[in-house]
Amino acid sequence: MESRKTEADHLEETRAKVLQAALPLVVFDGWSEQTLQEAITDSGVDPALARLAFPRGGVDLALAFHMEGDRQLAEELAKADLESMRYRDRVAFGIRKRLEIAAPHREAVRRGSALFALPTHAADGARAIWHTADTIWNGLGDTSRDVNWYTKRATLSAVYSAAVLYWLGDESEDFRDTRDFIDRRIENVMQIEKAKATLRNNPLGKAFMSGPGRIFRKVRAPGEDLGPTSTRK
Repeated sequence: MESRKTEADHLEETRAKVLQAALPLVVFDGWSEQTLQEAITDSGVDPALARLAFPRGGVDLALAFHMEGDRQLAEELAKADLESMRYRDRVAFGIRKRLEIAAPHREAVRRGSALFALPTHAADGARAIWHTADTIWNGLGDTSRDVNWYTKRATLSAVYSAAVLYWLGDESEDFRDTRDFIDRRIENVMQIEKAKATLRNNPLGKAFMSGPGRIFRKVRAPGEDLGPTSTRK
């Protein structure tokens, strides 16, 4: 017996259909209200349901595009042979794979970057980039739940956003220059990680972590509650 679709299922289907119809239009009108209206008409979905799926109009349409790319990225990372790669190569692979997914719609990414650069939508853009970084780290099997959970995603967010901007202007064959740029940025990050490891093993670093640095021990990833009232097993 076929299970009934929930409201969330209907919204997800509507979101996917409208997004598919919108992608050819974004090149001309950006992630705008006009694009959304035309996509709703072209996709043939219920306009009222579409409004529930995209309550803020074009910006929600742009976010749906970004999240769909992250969903595809998670699938690609799940089936990739990551164990055969060095640590830094896994991170570079995640960034490159995300750009490969976006490549057929580079102009849509360009329009999205312009939209999220606006002060009114900057927070949405930051959350979208963070979500990509989180998707990559989760796909690579990151198990950190302390302050490193935040620093890893913040660092990768900076690398990924810089890579996107570089990629948007890259005209080299197969985006070779972008791949080199990513490798250089990750090398810089690895140097930072080495410096952090050196600090942790340094007597001064140990003294800091046992003194003022103890506050970082209380930092936990979202969903973590290790306080005295926690009932988590």
